[in-house]
Amino acid sequence: MLKKEEISTWFQGLQDSICEQLKAVDNSTIIQDLWERPEGGGGRSRVLNGRIIEKGGVNFSAVEGPLPDKIAAALKVDDAEFFATGVSIVLHPLNPHVPIIHMNVRYFELDSGIWWFGGGIDLTPHYIDKDQAAFFHQTLKDVCDKADKSFYPKFKTWADDYFYIRHRKETRGIGGIFFDRLGNNHHLSKDELWIFVQNVGETFAPLYLKLAQEKHELPFTEEHKNWQAMRRGRYVEFNLVWDKGTKFGLDTDGRTESILMSMPPVANWRYNYIPKPNSAEAATQALLKKGIDWATKANT
Repeated sequence: MLKKEEISTWFQGLQDSICEQLKAVDNSTIIQDLWERPEGGGGRSRVLNGRIIEKGGVNFSAVEGPLPDKIAAALKVDDAEFFATGVSIVLHPLNPHVPIIHMNVRYFELDSGIWWFGGGIDLTPHYIDKDQAAFFHQTLKDVCDKADKSFYPKFKTWADDYFYIRHRKETRGIGGIFFDRLGNNHHLSKDELWIFVQNVGETFAPLYLKLAQEKHELPFTEEHKNWQAMRRGRYVEFNLVWDKGTKFGLDTDGRTESILMSMPPVANWRYNYIPKPNSAEAATQALLKKGIDWATKANT
């Protein structure tokens, strides 16, 4: 039977592997903080910066203890002990032509025997490239199809709905896949679900590095950087207003610096900003909506 300690150890190795792959290409500087949670558990927070990544976070955590009242009420359980472990990543690139990327893979269990996996990968381009979007989504579809043919359409729609900035009526980016509570009642076994989660985690670094290496040497202007700062502002809005992972971390008294490592180094908000008609910025803005079949969009 798969144990929580095995899952946690593998996640630690995933953090190491991703950092090594990023550093090999980006020559990244990595700052690590080891932290402990007074109620139980702790983690390793790593902040990266290099030629491609202006600011990135690759975090591992494994926390445990009494389930906070707020979460217990949401789960409709009493006096439970919980364990949660995972890896969470956000990379903010220097070049506006390179997209922001986020990944999270995680495991949660209660002492009552309830358990589940969650996670996903999503992409937030400052300027949408339909060919890159198609490659990104096809890669995630291939990963999903290895586990279950129903996963990609289901998890792609889930990502569209989840990474949606409701107060702006726009998506954060081009989505990806998002899944949660794949657990006790799923038709796949725990071992099968675990293999799927591992495949998602191992896909992250080579997928992003391919996208980044295609774009990071492109020239950019001050106008490009201004648009990047505006799109980063939208990223901040989503993470602070709607993201459940941020709320879970704060509700479980997680380490604030680690929880907020997803924030970009610089962001901007301009009053009532509207992109110029027929501009590259307007073209991207027009594509920030749900339901686009990105895997075939490059051909349209």
